[in-house]
Amino acid sequence: MMKILGITSIRSDYDLLSSLYTKLHEDHEIELKLLVSGAHLSKNFGFSKKQIESDNLDILLEIETLISSDTPKSRLKTASILLQNSIDVVSFFNPDLILYAGDREDVIIGGLLSMYLNIPSIHFYGGDHEKDMGNDTYIRHATSKLSSLHFVSNEMHKKRLISLGESEKRIFNIGSISLDRLFKYNKLNIQEILSRNIPLNYALMIFHPMENEDSKMIFKEILSILKEKKIFTIVSYPNSDPNHQGIIELIEEFINYKDEFYFYKNLSRDVYLTIFNNCQFIIGNSSAGIYEAATLKKFAVNVGLRQKDRLKSDNIIYCSSNKTDIEDAINFVINPNNKNILDNVVNPFGDGHSSEKAYLLIKKIDFKNFLIKDEDPLELINE
Repeated sequence: MMKILGITSIRSDYDLLSSLYTKLHEDHEIELKLLVSGAHLSKNFGFSKKQIESDNLDILLEIETLISSDTPKSRLKTASILLQNSIDVVSFFNPDLILYAGDREDVIIGGLLSMYLNIPSIHFYGGDHEKDMGNDTYIRHATSKLSSLHFVSNEMHKKRLISLGESEKRIFNIGSISLDRLFKYNKLNIQEILSRNIPLNYALMIFHPMENEDSKMIFKEILSILKEKKIFTIVSYPNSDPNHQGIIELIEEFINYKDEFYFYKNLSRDVYLTIFNNCQFIIGNSSAGIYEAATLKKFAVNVGLRQKDRLKSDNIIYCSSNKTDIEDAINFVINPNNKNILDNVVNPFGDGHSSEKAYLLIKKIDFKNFLIKDEDPLELINE
């Protein structure tokens, strides 16, 4: 029996691997357990642990790590709580493999557990890079150096990991597992699930705070423009990153505009994907615009620095936080004459079969051969 531990702290990183978790859980030769922490356990951020339970996955341990604060220090303290409270439990469970995804502070804890407890690990979605002045890129690259193997989502990310001194034999391009769920969900009736009449040409807004931008101002600008243009919008609450409180305060100001907005903290996968698949366009700064929107043939207006310079498809429309720029971007994506652009969009992150590729590799690879990481980057340059 192979024992695998998945580490997840927020809805976004869980969705990146949920399709793979399901396949591993259904394999009778694998014992999959999840270490659940962070925003998953917070009612303020939607208590997304419910999604894990609805997927019938086994939770090894729940660790309440999220500090009720809105500063950069809180992220570091949250990560330290996760490390302190997981070491003995992970050591006792003694998995054959640890899985973690993305670039939040929690994934570097997975890398540390892997290295110091001598447990092979796979880091998913490494090799990405963005020039938004945030911490995600640093955490992502540092975690890759601590990890045994890398399951990346495209060839560019593979090349970047090689340039960071990672051996090619440790890197597998499987595409983005997050796309798999777009092909396997129950399509629902939007009007029924939201218990209200939703206009056909609505927008979906997912905007998360940034430490280096006036997130509250940008969020208010977007809402105001959408209200002025009479575009009904379904709006997500922010994640738990610093400066989220100002966005929540704005939501409370706008929440009574029920003819213009519908705000939500967390939605089931089927409800969320139904909403996404039927929206006119997505706006904000979420990686959903980078990853999923291209597959669904939706324009994504990305406002501000977040996601800057990431690999993208032609459906992404970048704009500054200036009101005129935001208005111009929205006008572009709602112009019927530009819809033909979406017909030729090809998602560079995969075709919806990535979880199967990852699953087969996990069944095939002898991970003990990758535990010792003694390659000299200088020698790899000459290979």
